[in-house]
Parts: sequence; C-alpha cells; structure tokens
Amino acid sequence: MDKVVASAAEAVRDVGEGSSLAVGGFGLSGVPNVLIEALHRAGPGGLRVVSNNCGVDGGGLGILLEAGLIERVTGSYIGENKAFARKYLGGEVEVELIPQGTLAERLRAGGCGIPAFYTPAGVGTAVAEGGLPWKYAVDGSVAVSSPVKEVREFGGKDYVLEEGITTDFALVHAVKGDRHGNLVFAKSSRNFNPLAAMAGKITIAEVEELVEPGELDPEEVHLPGVFVQRVVALTPEQAANKGIEKRTVRA
Repeated sequence: MDKVVASAAEAVRDVGEGSSLAVGGFGLSGVPNVLIEALHRAGPGGLRVVSNNCGVDGGGLGILLEAGLIERVTGSYIGENKAFARKYLGGEVEVELIPQGTLAERLRAGGCGIPAFYTPAGVGTAVAEGGLPWKYAVDGSVAVSSPVKEVREFGGKDYVLEEGITTDFALVHAVKGDRHGNLVFAKSSRNFNPLAAMAGKITIAEVEELVEPGELDPEEVHLPGVFVQRVVALTPEQAANKGIEKRTVRA
C-alpha cells in the first residue's frame, strides 16, 4: 500500500477543531516542523497536544501555541519557551505535567492497546495525591487541579496507576522511510517519535529520505508501517533546515 501523499497540507487536511495530537521530537531534535507549519496555515483551534515539550519561541509547536491554536498540553517539560510559560500561568492553556518516563510509557501503552499500568514514579507526591495546577484562572488562582490517582501495593511497594494515551492524530519526523510507512529515526529523535506514532489513530510521518519498499533492511526499521497511515517526503531544503536550541561559539 502506497501511503505517500503529495504535500504536508494534504496530509493534515482532516485535522479539525479540538483534535488531539501526539507529536514527536525531543527539544529541537526530530520535530515534524513541516507538518506543524502546514497545520499552522490550516488553523484549526482547540488542539489538545501530547508531546515531551511544546517547542520553543517561534519554532516547532511554539508557533501553534503562539497562534492560540493549542488548548491543552500533556508533556513533561515546559523548558525555555517563554510563550508557553506565560500562557500557562495566565490561564490561557491547560497543562498536564507528567514525569518523562511515565509520559513515554503512557504513549507506548496506548499504542499497544494497554489501557493502564502501575509505576513507582510519582508515589508519595502530587502526581499521585493530586492537586497539581493544570489550569490557572485569570486572577492567578487554580481553576483546574490534577485528580487523585489510584495507588496499589505490589510486593510491599506502592505503585500509582497511569492510563495509556491515544490521540486522534500523530505527527512525527523520520530520517528515512518507505512508501509502506516503515520508518527509521536518527539518534535522540527516537526518544518520542516512535511512541507518538504508536499512539495516534492516524499517524502522519514526514521523512527526510523516501525509499522504495524493500530498500530498508528490516533490522534498521525502528517503527513498522502498520502504525503509519500517511507519509510526506521532504525536499532537500526542508530536510536540511534544522534548528539549534542553544548556539555556543568559542571566544
């Protein structure tokens, strides 16, 4: 089955108002920028995003955030995105912060059809006991707090119940992929891209290099095409356009 679509705009055409999205990337590594830019141009609002972080000021998911298209973020790191911090503290966006390993496992579990699992991460903290501010009111008070989660003992140790995550769509970036949707990810972009792809009901992958079926060694495939519904081939210019989060130079 040839899953290649002609353009990023066509690939995201049915991402509508209020859609949930799992988005790959770690910092600026492996971010599906071309798909995000196409979504920005389309302009659906009320988006509920699941991603490790929400981009940077003026880049990645940050452009959707600054445009007011994101309503809720589930992630593990606000980072140095000033717009994200401002909108969260100002009550413009709801934020569910999750331990990074737990976020990764919740995405993987959702993609594998596992509804929930127990983990020791967060036991004895507000993660399990509730009360984390998910959304602030305009006056600075807490409008929405995280709920209390079930804690159960196994082998004399407490574990907190976490639910798997599935989303309407997933946007991911791969260094290489074939027309069947089999994907290869580069280095740290493997942290969240495969997991986000698994969690999406409709997964859209932008690939730096598109190859024909059979050209990929099965041993190098990080994500099988069964998890991918659409593939967008990037131009050489798009593939080469990679940001640097913190540029440092010698004196």
